[in-house]
Order: sequence, then C-alpha cells, then structure tokens
Amino acid sequence: MKSFPQPLTAAEERYYLQRYTEGDLEAKHILIERNLRLVAHIVKKYQSCEEEMEDLLSIGTIGLIKGVVTFNPDKCVRLGTYAARCIENEILMHLRARKKSSREVSLYEPIGTDREGNEIQLFDIIETEDDAHRKVALKDDVKTLYTRVESELSPRERLVLKMRYGLYHEEEYTQREIAGKLGISRSYVSRIEKKAIEKIRTEFAKHG
Repeated sequence: MKSFPQPLTAAEERYYLQRYTEGDLEAKHILIERNLRLVAHIVKKYQSCEEEMEDLLSIGTIGLIKGVVTFNPDKCVRLGTYAARCIENEILMHLRARKKSSREVSLYEPIGTDREGNEIQLFDIIETEDDAHRKVALKDDVKTLYTRVESELSPRERLVLKMRYGLYHEEEYTQREIAGKLGISRSYVSRIEKKAIEKIRTEFAKHG
C-alpha cells in the first residue's frame, strides 16, 4: 500500500482554496494531493482484489479532481465532505458501467429480493435455450409432480405447497399470508415449504 501525504488542516484548506479561487494552479495541485488519502479510504470499501486497487484509485482520483474543481467554498461544508461524494459517485459510475458491459456476469449474482424478502439470483430468472426445450418436457412432468405431492408429502406439506404455488388451480398466497391462515410463523412456513420441495426433488432424482 503506497503512503499518502497528510490531509490539510481546516486552516490550510481555507488558505489553499482561497489561492485556488484567485487562479493559483499550484494550490489546486496541493488540494488534490493532500486529499489522496481520502480516495484510498473510500476505495477500500469497493475493491475486491489487489489488482483492482490501482484502477479504483485512478477512478477515485478523477472524482477527487472533479470535486476540487467544482467545490464552492461559500457552502458551509468542508472540501473533504464534498469531495468524498464526488469520489464515491465516480467509483460507482465506473463499477456500474463495467458491470453492464461485462459478459462474464455470474448466474448466482444477487439482483434483488422477492416479496418475501428472499434473495433473487440471476440464475432464478434467466432462460437458456435448454430451458425453452425443457418447458415442453415440464408439462409432461406436471402429472408426475401432482402424484408426488399426494403420495410423498404430509398433509401439512401438501397444504402449504398448494397454497404457496396455487396447485390444483387454487389461489396463490405469500408465506406471510399462509402463516396467518394456519396460525404459525412465517419462518415455519418457509421450513415446511423447503422440506416439501426437497422431498419432491429427491423423488424426481430417484425415479426421473
């Protein structure tokens, strides 16, 4: 980790800002240089590997320069506070742009949560060519699924799955709604649901 110069005191900051507003470019360089430690501090929150550190430091420094150039000394805020926002914004814009352009997006990358608060991954919603073909086969598996539901699950497990997924053309309910109707906790409904699905998966794996 490279070392950075000590940050300016409040008095020094006012002095160099005044000089910069009067056209002293050397003062601008000092304001940037003496705030590089702030860039390094913010970058630590976003780096995922050592190789990325230098890239983010460069991006963060661009944000710092923008902050120094656009800072208004008349506002009742320190340069560091304002520059930190500029640095962070620059890094976030870079990361979003890189993520958007990257073709190597992880299928297991979190992209949000469902209405139950459960994490949704890209894998959960993406459809491949194989998925399209499997949809046809899936229709053939529906009868088998209902058979497994009836034969392998306990009455409570059957009830939870029927309510949760609208099986047999019944209305779909959230885990919270099911919990309210059955007089049990939402976490218990979640456990019942997961256990029931695991039973069915096991049966499908054994018998196809």
